[in-house]
Amino acid sequence: QVHLVESGGGVVQSGGSLKLSCTVSGTWINIYRMAWYRQTPGQFREMVATIDPTGSTDYIDFIKGRFTISRDNDKRSIYLQMNNLRPGDMGTYFCNSPDRSWPWGQGTQVTVSS
Repeated sequence: QVHLVESGGGVVQSGGSLKLSCTVSGTWINIYRMAWYRQTPGQFREMVATIDPTGSTDYIDFIKGRFTISRDNDKRSIYLQMNNLRPGDMGTYFCNSPDRSWPWGQGTQVTVSS
């Protein structure tokens, strides 16, 4: 069974940085597109960044130029470097594969104080 564990969230001031990590167990990830999602209270989970098996990335406009998604297939992990954080970035961040839709992990909470 596949398990996803996200970590690295926290409370930062506006303009600060965080690096989120997601470790996958139960499967190798090298052939799958991977993604970070964000959910805020009362809203649907939103895909914010993707990385395909070749390393090609895509981002929603709101985070372009500030966030960087990366992957380490040997560690079965993906990462999200978040720079110049804004209050609008707050939420619970999850990882998953859009190709597989594995069971969701617990997510990691990001709080940005203005």
